[in-house]
Amino acid sequence: SKAERIKLVLFDVDGVLTDGAVLVHSDGSESKRFHIRDGIAMIWAERAGLKVGLLSARTSATTVHRARQLGLALIRQGVANKLAAYDEIIADLGLADADVAYMGDDVVDLAVLGRVGLSAAPADAVPDVRERVQWVASSAGGAGAARELIELILRAQSRWDALVASFAALGHATPRVGPGDRPE
Repeated sequence: SKAERIKLVLFDVDGVLTDGAVLVHSDGSESKRFHIRDGIAMIWAERAGLKVGLLSARTSATTVHRARQLGLALIRQGVANKLAAYDEIIADLGLADADVAYMGDDVVDLAVLGRVGLSAAPADAVPDVRERVQWVASSAGGAGAARELIELILRAQSRWDALVASFAALGHATPRVGPGDRPE
């Protein structure tokens, strides 16, 4: 029932949208691995009317690049105090704690997780986080956990079936032509 009220879904990045590994290259640049299903679910969530954002203690050009690919405008990174950044975000958007879902994986996320309406963690979050959140994904960070949370929220808000139906309808709009068939 908490998911029905959600208007904003915030995600930590490293360990939630990624597996937590950061590859540092010899030129000082870095790379991360993001799961495609998490990304597409964020796009769908925004199209369905939810706001999606990233809240990370680390600063990373890779994070900004991924957020731009997904069309996400709400990115707060390099924040020393996640709770202070969270307070600014909800004040700017005019939201209450109950309107927000947040997924984090480590103890630096606990203050925000303790305030939001729906707190969540990937399956491989540290035990101190898993024990304190309201919902734990079956997938690990960087392996679909964000997708699971978004799907949970969209289902609770009766938006998931329409999304699925819109893609199923696309399949019926295109005639299938098999071997030996002639398009008319």
